[in-house]
Amino acid sequence: MASFVVEVEDLVKTFGTFVAVDSIHFQVERGEIFGFLGPNGAGKSTTIRMLCGLLLPTSGRGKVAGFDIMMEPEKIKHAIGYMSQKFSLYEDLTVIENLRFFGGIYGLSGPLQRRRESEVLKMIDLQELQDRITRTLDVGSKQRLALGCAILHEPSILFLDEPTSGVDPISRRNFWSLIQQMGEKGVTTFVTTHYMDEAEYCGRLALIYQGRIIALGTPSELKSKTLSQGVLEVECDPLVPALDLLKRESWVSESAVFGDGLHVIGKESVDLEREVNTLFQKHGILLKRMGWIRPSLEDVFVSLIEKEEKQ
Repeated sequence: MASFVVEVEDLVKTFGTFVAVDSIHFQVERGEIFGFLGPNGAGKSTTIRMLCGLLLPTSGRGKVAGFDIMMEPEKIKHAIGYMSQKFSLYEDLTVIENLRFFGGIYGLSGPLQRRRESEVLKMIDLQELQDRITRTLDVGSKQRLALGCAILHEPSILFLDEPTSGVDPISRRNFWSLIQQMGEKGVTTFVTTHYMDEAEYCGRLALIYQGRIIALGTPSELKSKTLSQGVLEVECDPLVPALDLLKRESWVSESAVFGDGLHVIGKESVDLEREVNTLFQKHGILLKRMGWIRPSLEDVFVSLIEKEEKQ
């Protein structure tokens, strides 16, 4: 369909006997911020490299910006913007020289290139640092420069491969503000991340685990479908022995440490508060506080992964 700018069907990538991506299927609409979540080694970067024309799939089908990922990878490279985890910048060049270099790669020149350099510098807030050597920039500024280089040629689709890895929280928030601004202008963003708080910024999410997509939907849909009964937040002492006790109980679906407490999910039709209280009294665990909370994406992530591992 014309509204889909990324279409993937039964996509597979193997390295010898290792299956990195296992028959995945999804579509991304024009102007969407689409998040691709998963732990390290789940297949996120392998998928994004195939979609960007950097890695040939083993089998399956896919299109990006209307181009076939098997037959037309070079056309895809010129139609998209791509930002890798390691910020593909030239450290010995200045900020403006990096922009000028990437503009040349994308075929920009003359007044058009100068206009785009000026617009991008303003957007990424590096006008005052345009003559600074790139290696002297802080990580957040390098991140914004890498984004600027990726969007210099005004691509309609932007691929970001864990772009905030190693970046401080304030820089991460500012970076996502830029992504949302571009989304409002119709730019499609496909982003891989393992930060659950960042996933909340996405319109839809796909969760990949061991090369397979195990969940797909909006953040709200994933929370309601996965953990409709809610999450019981428990503060107790000692923490780890309490967790060990809960994991052995048949009426517990999932339990995990979250911050200074535990998040506990019970089987359906179980009076979870009563069961936890009884268990802790029996084993001398001090119950400090207990209450129901709305599930977070991290709760969803842990729940889905634990179900996969049990299977």
